[in-house]
Amino acid sequence: MRVVYNSFSGRYSCNPRAVYERLRDVRPDWEHRWLAAPARRADFPPDVETVPFGGAECVAALEDADLVISNDHLALDWQKRPGTRYVQTWHGTPLKRIHHDVRWAPEGRLETLSKDVARWDDLLSPNRASTPRLRRAFGFSGPIHETGYPRNDLLSSPDGDKVRADLRASLGIADSTTAVLYTPTWRDDQVFLAGGRPDFALRLDPATFTDVLGGDHALLLRTHSLVTHRLDPAEHRSLIDVSDYPDIRDLYLAVDVLITDYSSTMFDFAVTGKPLLFYAYDLDDYRDRLRGFYFDLTADPPGPVLRTEEQVLAALAALDAVVTRYQSAYDRFRATFCHADDGHAADRVVELLGVTTPPRPGGSTRSLR
Repeated sequence: MRVVYNSFSGRYSCNPRAVYERLRDVRPDWEHRWLAAPARRADFPPDVETVPFGGAECVAALEDADLVISNDHLALDWQKRPGTRYVQTWHGTPLKRIHHDVRWAPEGRLETLSKDVARWDDLLSPNRASTPRLRRAFGFSGPIHETGYPRNDLLSSPDGDKVRADLRASLGIADSTTAVLYTPTWRDDQVFLAGGRPDFALRLDPATFTDVLGGDHALLLRTHSLVTHRLDPAEHRSLIDVSDYPDIRDLYLAVDVLITDYSSTMFDFAVTGKPLLFYAYDLDDYRDRLRGFYFDLTADPPGPVLRTEEQVLAALAALDAVVTRYQSAYDRFRATFCHADDGHAADRVVELLGVTTPPRPGGSTRSLR
């Protein structure tokens, strides 16, 4: 069995990584190959076989595969051969409208991406709420499996404490420091219509962050991959740019609170139970003109929806009160969007492929059918 994995056009991350690590354990006899962007090759463990993303060798690997596992569109010119199974894990619970549901897209983009959708045999869904949205948005008529997202298994793992401690130590974050992760999403018009290097302004000023909150707070910035390296964040001792860190799931464990706007990071981070703040400075424009939402985030938010930097810093300064105020809404949010995040999503996906997973230490054998 020849398996080819892809994550975000050649990274070692996300749902394909979690499925690979589980599948490699139970089927080491299979041939496992990853598509790797040359600039990201160092992120892959040395024993992982890779193929450069995008060229003739990449296309040959896809066309020779028995199983393809990807978390994003493979917008490449390749022919899926008869008998190959293509499992699309996707990469986020949608708040933002996607694919055919978006308000606007560059000419020809959706048609190009839809060619890849036509190759899919299976689509994973992170939760019940997302299943009909994914089916409609992609126009996908095949089976959708509500497995949860394998990448989130680590967030419920006994290994989580060690990952947190090791990563904080490597980033120089003391145990007593409150680590704040900021994950702003991308804006379609700034990416597709900029005509050059966009002027992405960081909406949280690191110097003001430290002046208000003190030196016992650290600000970690994680930009979207479409924006990374196209933004010049201010340099400051309280700012740690983790945009190039290979897998965001480790960062969720390392930090103490998340600030986002409309990114799907909110749904994954909620698995941790740690506080969420929403810095929605352009909410009306993003919702009504630029992209649109599947549901009203402001109706029952799991954390405060804030419009200004001053409001964000004030919420961080009074975080205990914020947690108390929004706890009931947070619990409802988790019940809706995190019900499948029980630490066994990768097992369910592997079993979906017809492989029975042996019991994990302290666990039990899992079988779908």
